[in-house]
Amino acid sequence: MRIAWLFMTAIYLSCGITKAQQKPLFRVIAFFTGKNDKAHVSFVNEANRNFPKLAEKNDFTYDTTSNWNNLNAEFLAKYQVVIFLDTRPESLEQREAFRKYMENGGAWMGFHFAAFALTPSAYPQNWKWYHNEFLGSGQYKSNTWRPTSAVLRAENRNHPALKGIPATFKASPNEWYRWENDLTQNKDIQILLSIDPSSFPLGTGPKQHEIWKSGYYPVVWTNRKYKMIYLNMGHNDIDYENKTDKELSFTFDNDIQNQFLVNALIWLGNK
Repeated sequence: MRIAWLFMTAIYLSCGITKAQQKPLFRVIAFFTGKNDKAHVSFVNEANRNFPKLAEKNDFTYDTTSNWNNLNAEFLAKYQVVIFLDTRPESLEQREAFRKYMENGGAWMGFHFAAFALTPSAYPQNWKWYHNEFLGSGQYKSNTWRPTSAVLRAENRNHPALKGIPATFKASPNEWYRWENDLTQNKDIQILLSIDPSSFPLGTGPKQHEIWKSGYYPVVWTNRKYKMIYLNMGHNDIDYENKTDKELSFTFDNDIQNQFLVNALIWLGNK
């Protein structure tokens, strides 16, 4: 009996490796600016609180940096997935490093403002590869207001990111974007989630053009030529009207949406 007990103890000890000692499935690095619009800053702070929890539960690592000069080949070689939480790289060196990273098999997830471009603005459309080829969306065209929930429809149930996700589900409140280019006409783009018609009217105004009453609006998609996913989510509701700047909603307060994020990251990180 003692021999058997020692044998079972040895097996238990050999298997009882802590998560900290296990090799992670993949490593994620999230870039952010955290200075543009309180709603975007709120999302960035929320993401950096919640992604480490999701990483611990799902055996990947999550690091962050606000230094966009880290967008270089040596730094990126440590990571299997890059996230843009709010903005995009601006220098030619950073942009070229990111393009090469993606063309050489890297993976990317981008949120909301990471796809924004509008000429003229502080973020002009001056990066054709990123906005036209990689994202496919072109410039920002318009948005809903106020940030409101929408019912999202799964467009391709066979994609790994949609595993276990219902055909429709209610998203967290968000400012929803419309784009210059028709993504349905791009053979490289695979739309994963779109606004379900049951969401209309979407937005509350006060301006009428900020309320969507009909139409087709992709909100999550991937480009078949790259390992990437863009999500329109990433704008929390803020009490601007009463000038309190109080956070009125949180993107991660949504279990189904969080499961989609985890699915998408695992797909991106799986080589």
